[in-house]
Amino acid sequence: MQTELSNQLGVEHAVFGFTPFPAVAAAISRAGGFGVLGAVRYTAPDDLKRDLDWIEAHVDGRPYGLDVVMPAKKVEGVTEADVEAMIPDGHRQFVRETLAKYGVPELPEGEESGWRITGWMEQVARSQLDVAFDYPIRLLANALGSPPADVVARAHERDVLVAALAGSARHAEKHRDAGIDIVVAQGYEAGGHTGEIASMVLTPEVVDAVAPLPVLAAGGIGSGRQIAAALALGAQGVWLGSLWLTTAEADLHSPALTRKLLAAGSGDTVRSRALTGKPARQLRTDWTDAWDAADGPGTLPMPLQGLLVADAVSRIQKYEVDPLLGTPVGQIVGRMNEVRSVRAAFDDLTRGFEQAVDRVNRIAGGSGQ
Repeated sequence: MQTELSNQLGVEHAVFGFTPFPAVAAAISRAGGFGVLGAVRYTAPDDLKRDLDWIEAHVDGRPYGLDVVMPAKKVEGVTEADVEAMIPDGHRQFVRETLAKYGVPELPEGEESGWRITGWMEQVARSQLDVAFDYPIRLLANALGSPPADVVARAHERDVLVAALAGSARHAEKHRDAGIDIVVAQGYEAGGHTGEIASMVLTPEVVDAVAPLPVLAAGGIGSGRQIAAALALGAQGVWLGSLWLTTAEADLHSPALTRKLLAAGSGDTVRSRALTGKPARQLRTDWTDAWDAADGPGTLPMPLQGLLVADAVSRIQKYEVDPLLGTPVGQIVGRMNEVRSVRAAFDDLTRGFEQAVDRVNRIAGGSGQ
């Protein structure tokens, strides 16, 4: 699964694996792909430094990257406390009532929420970059469009490629004009923040719109034959995230959540604003249903929604409250029906890719008729 882009980065397979878990990122790179560590959960620079140190020690010298979440436009002088003050009391009350309805206990006294998404805030993302640029990362990806121009320039000064996710050809063209090196065409099927255009339609549209920039296909991809299809559509690689959630190296800290993922079908996800304020595909739960209900208060814009629900999500996860327990995941969850190592997942991807290419070659050669 080699392309011009994978050769440029020095990886065996053009499979880019996004994950919040350092052990998964390192295992992806060791397996011949390109591991990308999601940084959004790192609110303390020292924590990110610790995990990048660990990756450096376990990646066997192979390349890896970092994914941040930061807006293209800078907002000066806004603190987390300022943002917290914007959250209406009615929304806070709705959270309290919903948790009480399901008997969700409070966190123990003195225990802070372990799920804060202040990484959506620019100053936090910039502190992450101050750490990351001290490491030999080869790729910086941004999930909220093009990073600010000074961040792109800073990455390029260090010979770090910059990628940005796009849900439409129009967004992709903006990334190209902003000096982005790689566009990730993320289809409707993808987990997390995603647009409304399916991968089969989106990928060739983006390839044509930004040529000759390399494009990675994302959304609904979890098998070798789907990778073959993405490359046939013009992509130079694939961006996989959900697939790694049920690998042995993933650290979900929740057997109940792992069981839900393994049991879920491709129709058991929903695009909801309940988690962050932007449409994000995730497991459908009573929590997402409550926020999406017509008689609910409605979700708040990013980053207000994420700050509002942070403590609630931590409590739901800590006590594994099954009806409310969920996570961002794509429609490919229907194929995630066993726990296996990253290496085993990669072996399955490469084997399926070879079989798909052989099948197409037979058809093209006429012997398949």
